[in-house]
Parts: sequence; structure tokens; C-alpha cells
Amino acid sequence: MAEGHTITVEQGERHVRVVHGDQVLAETDRPLVLRETGCPVRYYIPAEDVRLDLLTPSDSHSVCPFKGTASYWSLPDAPDLVWAYPDPKPEVAEIKDHLCFYDVDVS
Repeated sequence: MAEGHTITVEQGERHVRVVHGDQVLAETDRPLVLRETGCPVRYYIPAEDVRLDLLTPSDSHSVCPFKGTASYWSLPDAPDLVWAYPDPKPEVAEIKDHLCFYDVDVS
């Protein structure tokens, strides 16, 4: 990793709920909490706890030098709202099969 750049992933213990409009898109008691230098805390939610039936895969991809290549999913009125790393780098292997949203409620 770049000097001074760190990423930590730990098992979260808080309840995480993702709502868009009036739809609950995800809800879990077992999020992974990812902290990365210079970025907001992100909650990665197990795929089983995400309403994948409401999301449409996007053609978008982005590359993070620390995490790998991300794939995205959209809602009709919210493009690229959700992302995941299908084949993450070994340092963050635990985020595989987890999805991340831009806006979450944590309780």
C-alpha cells in the first residue's frame, strides 16, 4: 500500500439499514466496516442481506489500487448506487460477496 495509506476491515456489530425512497434495499446485523485513509467509513453488507432483485447491474466499473475492480448496480432513479468487489485484492479479501451503498443508516 502507499505510504501512509491504510485500510482496515472489521466485523461490525451495529444494525445497518439501507433505504431509498420508501424501499428497504438492505438490512443486516453483520456488516463489515471498512476504514480507508481519506475516505468515509463504509459498510459492506453480505449479499444475502441485500434486495438484489431490486437492483440492475450497471456497465460501470472503477479500479481502486488498494481494493481491486468494482462492479456497480443501479436503481431506475439512482445510477451506480451500489458497488462490490467481485475479486478483491488479498488485503481486503473479506469484502468479497458484500455490497456497499453510498447512503446507509446505522443504529
